[in-house]
Amino acid sequence: MAIELVWPEKTDEDVLAGVHRVLHAVVELGGAVGYLAPPARESTDPWVESVLAAVRAGDAALALATVDGTIEAMGLWRRDGEPVFRHSADLGKIMAHPAARGLGLGRLVVSALIDSARRAGLENLRLGVRGNNHGAIELYEELGFREWGRLPNSIEVGDERFDDVRMYLDLGKAPHVVSHGAAPGGPGSSPRRRG
Repeated sequence: MAIELVWPEKTDEDVLAGVHRVLHAVVELGGAVGYLAPPARESTDPWVESVLAAVRAGDAALALATVDGTIEAMGLWRRDGEPVFRHSADLGKIMAHPAARGLGLGRLVVSALIDSARRAGLENLRLGVRGNNHGAIELYEELGFREWGRLPNSIEVGDERFDDVRMYLDLGKAPHVVSHGAAPGGPGSSPRRRG
């Protein structure tokens, strides 16, 4: 069995069909990847094209894991569009085709995306994961992600509600970067209100 990572930059039929195949199968089994029903190509093709446009602009990376030449897993990071958040990116659409689970493809894809984000000069990665997706949460924690917030029962799937768990990974900062955190002072600061 040959497992490879592919980093597409241009749209082609193999990428479009392969990504659709994985998305469709994962959603069909209730996967938490942003669709309520298995998506059609009319929905996934434009999404892939928009991601690859961001890849070509240096604002994203799409990792596809292939097994014997067939796309079986995927994930991406995408830079935030706001100027003050350009040092951050969101990790998303991390998934493996149900037939390929247990091969370590999720860990392979996420680890590769972390390395790619570091090479791109990003300082942190963020992600959201459905609260009942314990296996994914454990994987992210093993790779260094930490929970920073949780919106209880805010993800709607029909009549069911699930927590929206937010996680982050600090990738490090350049030596010249000054971290202020929540300390008073600096641009945009305001004094505490006392009553």
